[in-house]
Amino acid sequence: MSFPPFPALAPSLEEEVDPRVADFYRQALHALSDAGIPFLVGGAFALACYTGIRRSTKDLDLFILREDFERIAQQMRQHGWRVELTYPHWLAKVYDGEAFIDLIFSSGNGVTPVDERWFSGNCRADILGVSARVANVEDSLLSKAFIMERERYDGGDIAHLLLARAEQLDWASLLERFGAHWRVLLAHLTLFGYIYPGERHRIPGWVIARLVDRLAGEVDAPAASNANVCAGTLLSREQYLHDVKQLGYVDGRLTPASSMTDRDVAQWTQDIADRVCGPATVPTNQGDAQPEPASKEKPQG
Repeated sequence: MSFPPFPALAPSLEEEVDPRVADFYRQALHALSDAGIPFLVGGAFALACYTGIRRSTKDLDLFILREDFERIAQQMRQHGWRVELTYPHWLAKVYDGEAFIDLIFSSGNGVTPVDERWFSGNCRADILGVSARVANVEDSLLSKAFIMERERYDGGDIAHLLLARAEQLDWASLLERFGAHWRVLLAHLTLFGYIYPGERHRIPGWVIARLVDRLAGEVDAPAASNANVCAGTLLSREQYLHDVKQLGYVDGRLTPASSMTDRDVAQWTQDIADRVCGPATVPTNQGDAQPEPASKEKPQG
């Protein structure tokens, strides 16, 4: 199957990043490239490349394979930067003073691990003067689709990615990647048609028809065997805690849909209180402890 070529990617966020922080990012990108370790640029940088939307960002998101983390950590420490495995199920961080880089190898809900498929057919872009591969739009959509926190909702990013790139998407692959979570995709596609009523035709009719057929097929289907599960925790780590703690629902993160463990869920939940009540304490390379501003906490993916 062939798709129209991507329009050229826009240079990404030179003016929106503090020069000292930008230098840290450039050094890190060069270090990984020189070491031959695969990585993909995501987050606000990738969004700017694909959509032209430019906004200030507090970090640089790099998607990596989990098995490469130790090699990456070694490279980063050789430059004098502090590295921590912040959330073992999905996220590590590299610090240069207050500036930091997120190393992402899964999603906060444990549903979308970064795998070899992410590293196929990537475009390259100018990231702060460094040529780097950018996460594919399909994977950007997948990683953002489940972020529906009270303080952060990535639906706007999804709508803008669809507006900019709908004709170039590998829709069959996107459907396959969402798998059992197809309702989440349908929700975002439905909202796209609401946000841009004159652009609804940009979403292939067969995609909408297939998803709506699945929805219609459930109307007369027997009750689901997982009827006591609350999958809301796959969308928000905070807003459905009442359901699992007070109403007796099974946490969707502790089902086969997610790779999270009880310990992962406990840590991820504890950091909600840390964000609201004050800074968490994080280990340094030397095993000391120092406060981390709550603003550095990152929802899901």
